[in-house]
Amino acid sequence: MSRGRRSKARQAIESIRSVGRARGTIVRVSELTPPVRVRPRFVALVGTLAAVPAITTDMFLPQLPDIARDLGTTTWAVQLTVTMMLVGGAVGQLVNGPLSDTLGRRRPALWGLTIHVVLSLACAAAPSIGVLVALRTAQGFFNAAASVVALAVIRDRFSGPTASRLLSRLMLVIGVAPLFAPTIGTWVGGIGGWRGVFVALAVFGAAVWVGAWRFLRESLPVERRRARGIRVALSGYWTLLRDRRFVAYALVPGTSFGVTMSYVVGSPFVLQTEYGMSQSQFAVTFAVVGLGLVIASQVNAALVKHYPPEAMLRFASSALLLATGTLLVVVVTGWGGLPAFLVALWFATSFVFVLHPNATALALEPYGSMAGTAAAFLGASSALLAGLISPLVGLLGGDRYAMVWVMFGAGLAAFTVLLAGTPVFRRGAARRLRLEVERVEPDREE
Repeated sequence: MSRGRRSKARQAIESIRSVGRARGTIVRVSELTPPVRVRPRFVALVGTLAAVPAITTDMFLPQLPDIARDLGTTTWAVQLTVTMMLVGGAVGQLVNGPLSDTLGRRRPALWGLTIHVVLSLACAAAPSIGVLVALRTAQGFFNAAASVVALAVIRDRFSGPTASRLLSRLMLVIGVAPLFAPTIGTWVGGIGGWRGVFVALAVFGAAVWVGAWRFLRESLPVERRRARGIRVALSGYWTLLRDRRFVAYALVPGTSFGVTMSYVVGSPFVLQTEYGMSQSQFAVTFAVVGLGLVIASQVNAALVKHYPPEAMLRFASSALLLATGTLLVVVVTGWGGLPAFLVALWFATSFVFVLHPNATALALEPYGSMAGTAAAFLGASSALLAGLISPLVGLLGGDRYAMVWVMFGAGLAAFTVLLAGTPVFRRGAARRLRLEVERVEPDREE
């Protein structure tokens, strides 16, 4: 098919979707054979870009107690280095999303990674907890460019079940990389202390920059870019905010991610202080729990070939509520001790990675013409909600009771949002208007 014909067909598809949105109906273009071929190198590249914030967070988690002792601060204050990075990331995505719709995908990603390297080195030299928190906030802001571009590139090229499957494959990279980050952080910290971990993060950022510069192709041609200006950006966000269904789907990743981040900020203290684990034992436990995220995302990638994203969301949200509720019962009653606690924790965190890709795919699907802005809204709401939820662990005492209560509350919030704001739990929700239109992509192979 010629490029001109592909362009006209794509415009027709977007026009049909616009009419569907105006009538309150989500129109999905079904994907016909031949299937879109996705190269592993493409998945690895966008996955690494998306994982930059997670790796930057997880690599120094085992060092949190050491940072508190070294800088003479409190548990709550040192947890702010995680929380404020999420808040900075939320704001950064709101800025970088419209920028990527205007300037293209490559430039914001490369500039964000460059500044990440500089800020990592600055964190290594931080003299106080206040300076470290400020630098981590800025680091979250600029790291956001990499993660928002990763989502936008996927929406530039894919939609529907293919996008959901690719997002699940993306979770494999996002999940596997942080699995080893605490172990690497423990090893690096044993040599150079917590400051050496930030030097390692600078080296990692430089390596990702080289990969993006060499292999990240521009996925947003000039003719599809949006006009510049604050008014255009605000107009795009206002369009999204008026779409109740989009907002509901956008809140689900954030509330469910609050489950994960509550575990992330609370587990170094709960497992090492309350349960007496060493740093190496904590790193292994963190990896095993993280393995559940990887397994869940890959099971989801296989199941969405046979079940619609709505069905996956129904199952995952109910399972997440059950798992976090079970975790709460185990902690409150003391039943089963540490083994039961870890098993319930494994399931509670795993189901988040079934919710996340399906809700994200459904939210992005109608907005191919402003994928960067939509991806920024999704990423910002996810980071902001997680950034608001996770500090509650420290404020409520920082112990295992505080951690599991917050995790249960976040799981309940995700379930409630889906129930009240989307048709996921309504009878016949999956029987939406489906148009058998030829699937058209800028490139059939990545």
